[in-house]
Amino acid sequence: MIGVAATSLRSGSPHAPAADALTHVELTWVEKEIEFWIRFGRETAEQILDRRRRVVSFAPDSVFAFVRWTSNDYGTALSRLDIVRAVSAGERCQTLPFVSPGGDILLRADGWPKVERVLQLIDAIEARGIAAIDVSPDHWRHAHNRLAVGEAPRAYEAQQHRAFLLRRRIMP
Repeated sequence: MIGVAATSLRSGSPHAPAADALTHVELTWVEKEIEFWIRFGRETAEQILDRRRRVVSFAPDSVFAFVRWTSNDYGTALSRLDIVRAVSAGERCQTLPFVSPGGDILLRADGWPKVERVLQLIDAIEARGIAAIDVSPDHWRHAHNRLAVGEAPRAYEAQQHRAFLLRRRIMP
């Protein structure tokens, strides 16, 4: 699906992981037809395929939000947002269109009302001064489960975030 050679990637860092260890996401932008984009995430590499398509890459264990929207003659055909943890080479993962090799899907929203609600959640977290890429994966799973049953997720508070960062610092 996505063939990316290590030499063809423009890396953001001289110490970026090898291309085969990265998670690659193919993005497409055709105004008002196909709009695949990254809402948040720390890209480690990028490859321009043509004026409408590019591939961005993420290091293992990094988290990103991948938004897909398409339309046809009758209106919106697809609205989807996935918050994904990039996996390490050889790690088991879930398949996801346009993501190679796949990832650990922390949150999935289908349909514009749910996608819009997740975008609002992300905005609210960032308004508290917390980077969405640093949010606990457990919170994204919680938000997914609550949204799946039509309930509002609990807010991600600074105290919860601090506890997550401390736990991550002491765990291998």
